[in-house]
Order: sequence, then structure tokens, then C-alpha cells
Amino acid sequence: MTVVRRADTRRTETPNAVMTTYASPTLGGSTQALWQVEMMPGAAGPRHTMDVEQVWTVLRGRATVEVSEEAYDLGPGDSIVLAGGVPRRFHADPTHGLTALVTGRGAAHAEVPGGATSIPPWIA
Repeated sequence: MTVVRRADTRRTETPNAVMTTYASPTLGGSTQALWQVEMMPGAAGPRHTMDVEQVWTVLRGRATVEVSEEAYDLGPGDSIVLAGGVPRRFHADPTHGLTALVTGRGAAHAEVPGGATSIPPWIA
């Protein structure tokens, strides 16, 4: 059993969001990763794919999630299960932003079209 204390969580900032890692292969030794995403109002992440399934649950704010060619509007308490290999893009609500809790296999690979494949630091 491993306890990860709040003081040991890891914070990663990108141009689109702030991710707080609560558990991952390098934080607690879990095979799963658990992190929180905070996006400012109107922020949008890049279109990308993950090689594993992820589950996102909206805690506060709202989001529009583009999955392949579909768009889904999510609010507090809503969850979306995203299959691996499916293109997705998150858009935070222009007024309220987005705070979500996310889980998936740790050390998963992300790929941006035309870019390299890498393991995002918040799930490493």
C-alpha cells in the first residue's frame, strides 16, 4: 500500500491547462494514473489521441469534447469514457472553465497529429 500525501502531488502546467497528479507509476508506483485538469475559461487543448482508455468526470465548469467527428457537452457530474486511439479535443466553457478528474493507465502515450508520440508528464 502506498499513501501519496497532498504535499507530494505533482503539478504540471501547459499553455492550455494545469494538471495535478495524485497517483501514477512515478508517484505512488501505481499502474494507473489519476489527475485533475483545470482549464481556464475558453481554453482548448490540442486534438490528440491516447493509446489507452481514459475516463473524465467534470467536477466544476463545463466542457465541449470533440470525439472523432462528434461533439459532447459535459457539465458537473457528467463522465465520458474515451476509447484508446480515438481523436479527441477538450474545450473549456468560455465563462466557467473546466475542472475534471481523469483516470487511465499510467505511462500511456499521447500523439498529436503530425507530432511525436510521448508520455505526458502528468501520467508518467
